[in-house]
Amino acid sequence: MQAELLYQIALTMIPDIGPITRKKLIGHFGAASAVFKATRNEIAAVENMGERIAHQIKNWNNFSLAEKEMKFIEQHQIQVLFFTHPNFPQRLLNCPDHPTLLYFKGNANLNAEKVISIIGTRSNSIYGKQVTEQLIHSIPPDVLVISGLAFGIDAIAHRAALNNNLSTVGVLAHGLDDLYPSQHRSLAKEMLNKGGLLTEFTQHTLANKYNFPRRNRIVAGMADATIVIETAVKGGSMITADLAFHYNRELFAVPGRINDERSKGCLQLIQQNKAIVYTNATAFMETMGWENKQQTPLQQLSFFATLTEEEQLIVQVLKEKDLFTVDELYKRVGLNSSRMAAALLSLEIQHIIHIIPGKMVALS
Repeated sequence: MQAELLYQIALTMIPDIGPITRKKLIGHFGAASAVFKATRNEIAAVENMGERIAHQIKNWNNFSLAEKEMKFIEQHQIQVLFFTHPNFPQRLLNCPDHPTLLYFKGNANLNAEKVISIIGTRSNSIYGKQVTEQLIHSIPPDVLVISGLAFGIDAIAHRAALNNNLSTVGVLAHGLDDLYPSQHRSLAKEMLNKGGLLTEFTQHTLANKYNFPRRNRIVAGMADATIVIETAVKGGSMITADLAFHYNRELFAVPGRINDERSKGCLQLIQQNKAIVYTNATAFMETMGWENKQQTPLQQLSFFATLTEEEQLIVQVLKEKDLFTVDELYKRVGLNSSRMAAALLSLEIQHIIHIIPGKMVALS
């Protein structure tokens, strides 16, 4: 396992090879070690690889850098999550450009049943702070709160989550050997005990302007819904919002004064029909299907015998873990699309399953 981990880390260090290319290589060869052990011709023969990619891989031999990273993660008890690892955030796998590997320090369940991202300007108003705090105070304790640990709305969201005993994860644009901004070191330390810190970057990676959009795609892709509290028309929050929209995640925006620069981005998202208007936590929970309903516990479903064979098969598969993507479920159950869709709809109507934004399915 440790040897394979070395190859997994090394694969992310090869210049000019991005996550989509890495995913394709793993899909073809089966493991990171197999990629490095393949011949130049075998790599070049993979669809869309060619001689340039093969040259990059076969000429890279800086394994000492990967070994240093392994010593660092062992010393600091950091979890390394390759995209094939069961603890890798499964919602990210629905994003075509998802990270190949993540470094995580903390205790949060990155595959919690309910995950939201809260984002916004670094120079928030009192109104933005109040909306953020009221939202987090009103949502149930099983919701995982994601943000970017930046000044302003990010930090307010993290702090409010901790104050309300919710798990909260900060996604970083640099390695875990440092913290930016440094003023949030104390906040980050608290988050390690009730959430954690997550990044795709190795140690000594600086928080430069190119890394923040990469960070933002994780913030958007990990969540069922992204809520934009305040933002100007341009900036990191609008990038994250656009990513959430294109990842088919639920997107909400808080309306504000039309003459406030901090609200113009939110108003634009609403005007373009990209975002749902956020008004209060109750309406948000109802939109997400997360409101508390009187549902029959699974243990009491003695009437399973009345379900169709297809429905019973789906329920049995869903018992294996908390969440399945729709694609995973299709593959496991093996029904054609029309029969599968009919069975899922019937189970949802009976409150036996619920469909979670991000094309996820879980037992009620």
